[in-house]
Amino acid sequence: MAVIAKPSAVTRWTFEQNTQGGVRAILVKAGVPEATVARLLSPVRLVESGNSIVLLPEREDLVALSMEVRSALYLELAKSSANEYQHDPVFILGGDVDDWLEEVSLTSGQRALFRQLLWRRGSALVFSDVQALLALAKGPEEVSAVFRSITRVRSLVISLRLPLTVDRQAFIDYWTADQVGTPRLAFIRAVTQRRAKQLIDVTHFLPSAFRLRVYSFPELDLGLKGRFPDCHWTSLNFFNQEPKDIYLDTRQAAEHLLKDYVAVDAPYRYGDVLCFLDDGEGLHTCVHVVDDIVLTKNGDSILAPWTLMRLRDVDEIYRRTPNTRIQAYRLKK
Repeated sequence: MAVIAKPSAVTRWTFEQNTQGGVRAILVKAGVPEATVARLLSPVRLVESGNSIVLLPEREDLVALSMEVRSALYLELAKSSANEYQHDPVFILGGDVDDWLEEVSLTSGQRALFRQLLWRRGSALVFSDVQALLALAKGPEEVSAVFRSITRVRSLVISLRLPLTVDRQAFIDYWTADQVGTPRLAFIRAVTQRRAKQLIDVTHFLPSAFRLRVYSFPELDLGLKGRFPDCHWTSLNFFNQEPKDIYLDTRQAAEHLLKDYVAVDAPYRYGDVLCFLDDGEGLHTCVHVVDDIVLTKNGDSILAPWTLMRLRDVDEIYRRTPNTRIQAYRLKK
């Protein structure tokens, strides 16, 4: 947290390659109340910057929007990475706001405002007005508390129940992904001999590179190559004892996936790369672990940790349209 620049407390909506007339049309189409449109387009709230229009809404403008209107407007703003928190909002996975707020260090005023400013991206409940929360902060401690709260990431802790109720060889084949000589083989074989009732953390079954990284954030030195590891780096390095940084290059990652993997259908197996596709565009990749659990890194930010998540929650984050689909790829033997 100490090395990350905190965002400004001033809310900015950026409309790239647009005019005042074009921005007005977007606001009206989204259903923004006419009084709010007039305030937003007033000289004190509007800044022209090159071919872009920047609006500076205040809290009264934000709370004047219904969830339906905010959702329509923020989906438009999300098309530009200049609108950071609309483009990459805070997800309330599962939609339980009370659960999300249970352990956050927000003031009562910030909690109330958070509830007021939620919106929907597809079926997901999300939040984008981080600057509005920061504007209510009194002092650096509350600023840090806001930033820590909105950058939290939910992960699962998964345990495997022993003794086994399945065929031992099938178990070994599954967790080794049929890889001969994997360093984990001795441990996996030993587990199959267990007679006493026991729970084993599933991270013990992950390859060494990701057994070390799961539940952690990227170290600063991982960004020395110009960008931090992302989902493709994670998925394609899953079985590699020493991760290869060539997969930071999206083109090389795609070439490796198409050359060294084969497309497969469900049911998925351990180590399968699940690729979210929409109209031919690859949106995200993650690695199938077991049941509906995947290993994922949602973005190339230092604030994006390696986590274990339910596939349906990852789907909430990356489902862009009803046509978004998942295609699985399995490493060739």
